[in-house]
Amino acid sequence: MPEPLSRRRLLGIGGALGLMAVTGLSTAAALARRPPSTGAELRSAVPLPPPFRVPLPIPAVLKPTSGDRYEITQREATAEVLPGLKTPLWTYDGTFPGPTIESRRGRAITVTHHNELPVPTVVHLHGGRTPAESDGYPTDLVLPRNWSEQHTGHTMHDPRAVVTQHTRDYTFPLDQRPTMLWYHDHRMDFTAPAIWRGLAGLHIIRDDAEESLGLPAGERELPLMIADRAFAEDGSFAYPSLDPGLRVLPGVRDEYFAGVLGDVILVNGAPWPVHEVDAARYRLRVLNASNARHYELEAVTDDGRALDLVQIGADQGLLATPVTHQSVPMAPAERYDLVIDFTDIPIGSRVRVLNRLGTGRTREVMAFHITRRAEDDSRIPTTLSTDLPTWDPSDAVRVRDFTFRAGRTNGHHGWLIGGLPFDPARTDVTTRLGDVELWRLTADIHHPVHLHLVGFHVLSRAGRPPLPHDAGLKDTISLRPGETAEIITRFDAYRGRYLFHCHNAEHEDMGMMANLEVV
Repeated sequence: MPEPLSRRRLLGIGGALGLMAVTGLSTAAALARRPPSTGAELRSAVPLPPPFRVPLPIPAVLKPTSGDRYEITQREATAEVLPGLKTPLWTYDGTFPGPTIESRRGRAITVTHHNELPVPTVVHLHGGRTPAESDGYPTDLVLPRNWSEQHTGHTMHDPRAVVTQHTRDYTFPLDQRPTMLWYHDHRMDFTAPAIWRGLAGLHIIRDDAEESLGLPAGERELPLMIADRAFAEDGSFAYPSLDPGLRVLPGVRDEYFAGVLGDVILVNGAPWPVHEVDAARYRLRVLNASNARHYELEAVTDDGRALDLVQIGADQGLLATPVTHQSVPMAPAERYDLVIDFTDIPIGSRVRVLNRLGTGRTREVMAFHITRRAEDDSRIPTTLSTDLPTWDPSDAVRVRDFTFRAGRTNGHHGWLIGGLPFDPARTDVTTRLGDVELWRLTADIHHPVHLHLVGFHVLSRAGRPPLPHDAGLKDTISLRPGETAEIITRFDAYRGRYLFHCHNAEHEDMGMMANLEVV
């Protein structure tokens, strides 16, 4: 059972609505400023290329080794991310992003990961309805060869950790709605720098019902993984780790405590790319894979006209009906399934995707160059899905309150949930399989909160109805400064130990995770 609500409210008093303790700013000043992203920006030490010159890469689709089995080797590689410079990377199968996995709804697959990197790793399929043993708990490490236990640190103090040497099989039942998920490293204390170095890839689930809708498909369906980075003088990704080897000492320098932002926007691993398109509809499967940067995306023609962005899906699959936006806000780890129509755009002209929250070069994201007329028999149905689960607040068997705020842990700056830093040996929430629960989440500053295992609906923000972009089934909600949001979900998939946490990756590494036990 949860703690009494009054106790949980007390945990947040004086902190949940304030700015970080380390800043010394008042709540009023924090709310007045409402920064578009939480964190500090690294500046690249190399000249940056002009935008919209590099072609958009499309990640390769991973082929099975046999039947429904796949293999991925995590290894170091080098790539030309910025033209003329070589950037060392940590990769899945040698590419950044890693290869895309495409699978069918309800058809289980097994992915064998081999760790050839110099540090332990963990793989989490973000958004997956996955049994606990394959969910990628932060201490379920895959050790590299010749790794000595003294380097594993406090992660070995988790009595329930399942540690393997070099290789691990992850089995994903994929009994869930078609959608775009992503997989990334989830090692305790070192998730942020591992993702920053390149450990991220896409996973798309498909089914017959979605394919029968007539949505843009084939070359007119584009996966877009947006991520910011900064570059050191030698071409490597700059990152302010306290331990550059990512072996023992977690965390970043104090000035980046709130999050690490880069000054280069990458899409599918390319800086400010351009993609040639037909004058037709396109489906954009967009992921914000940045550690801390928020975006508000808009598509603008050369003459300044903003195109409609028709949202057809959210984190956990198709909406019931389309929602039309002029711009789409995206917090780290959120996904949006959008349709954009280039039919009436003059041939030879350009549509730029801009970030309304960016400044200078971070305002630009990518561009589309309309190159030719073409037939287009795609459509956007008025009804997209009839299998969207819904739960009434009266169905909730309990209500829980959680605060997400800055604090102190072991004498250092940290990020806390309910006043506590993460401890793998502590159970924070216990719920029964099949229970419906309503959670109230309160933030001091920006916190994108992610629940493992389940999708949820947003019921309210600050006591008001959810925003248009909150539609559909989500697994990550972007909490704004000083905001309380209500979400509802049903824990109906699997028993076991799972997580909920902030997906600002620096916050996550510095304690903003909690354990969820489904019994």
